[in-house]
Amino acid sequence: MSIRVAIVGTGGIARGQHFPSLAALGDRVVIVAVTDTDPASARSAADEFGVPAVYDDLPGLLAAERPDVVVLATPPIAHRAQAIAALDAGAWVISEKPPTLSLAEYDEIAEHEGENGPFVSYIFQHRFGSAAMRLRELIRDGELGRALVAQCNTLWFRPPEYLAVPWRGKWQTEGGGPTMGLGIHQMDLLLSLLGDWSEISAAMATLDRETEMEDVAMATVRFESGAMCSITNSMLSPRESSQVRIDFERGSFELEHLYGYDNDNWTVTPATGVDGSGWAPAENVSSNTHLPPFASVIDAFERGARPDPLVAEGRRTLELVAAMYKSALERRTVARAELTPEDPFYRSMAGADPAAATAAIHANTLRG
Repeated sequence: MSIRVAIVGTGGIARGQHFPSLAALGDRVVIVAVTDTDPASARSAADEFGVPAVYDDLPGLLAAERPDVVVLATPPIAHRAQAIAALDAGAWVISEKPPTLSLAEYDEIAEHEGENGPFVSYIFQHRFGSAAMRLRELIRDGELGRALVAQCNTLWFRPPEYLAVPWRGKWQTEGGGPTMGLGIHQMDLLLSLLGDWSEISAAMATLDRETEMEDVAMATVRFESGAMCSITNSMLSPRESSQVRIDFERGSFELEHLYGYDNDNWTVTPATGVDGSGWAPAENVSSNTHLPPFASVIDAFERGARPDPLVAEGRRTLELVAAMYKSALERRTVARAELTPEDPFYRSMAGADPAAATAAIHANTLRG
């Protein structure tokens, strides 16, 4: 019997990725219903993808359809309430990034999971490219020696009209600037490769865009392994590029792409005297698709088991984001251990006072 899936949100990401990825799973799944705050969008998506039912809201959909899995393709402000509603109705959840607006919301959602399900997963598709999967194997097996130096850059361009969308550019609804909404993918890929981080020192500014948050951020991160990494997140960079580079004792791995990579986007340079001929992936799977994370969740659903950490774990990345804001706003190095439930940055990327956070970031500006 096919797994019954409902999609919440029928905008660009759902049409470009979610519907096609689910279709690629064949008769393992069937999309039974959609809902969107824009009824015309929901109806047109249903017509385009052959979905039989359209609902005005998620509670009505959950009550009538009892889906097995609910996919959230909605703005970040909606994720907490929608994920909890779906979990409480017995449905597994697959949510778009960023997972939530805060660590507090992330942990609250996790409290609604059951010991044997339902479970929630988050879409960080760059973890699943074949080159990254192979690199994780090499790191795990000790083939590359210690990780020493890393760089992680999201240098994108978003024109002023990008922030005209009502929920963007506001702490309350978007949660943060390019650190939260753009750079989170590259930072997540970095963490999936290098593991746990220990401390961070960051700076942020609003140099050109009309937004409550930053439009550029930079940071230096120390990992528990001892490796050091520089991070830049920008929405002001006309030559757009997404970059991750890690220098190991035995070789350098460099990735440059924009919104998705395959093996050709990686450059591998063995250290002098090192034979890296066995380092290449056996296949070429692009990260520019949501199919691998979707398939991973459906596999777990069919087994009745908690999903693989590659789709089930998003907290570490959200924790790094929160620490970047805390470090930049408090103007000091922040240890990972500080982000306890008593810390104001556990509950908001802006800390205790969003207005003061905006004023602090805007003090670092080039605008007149």
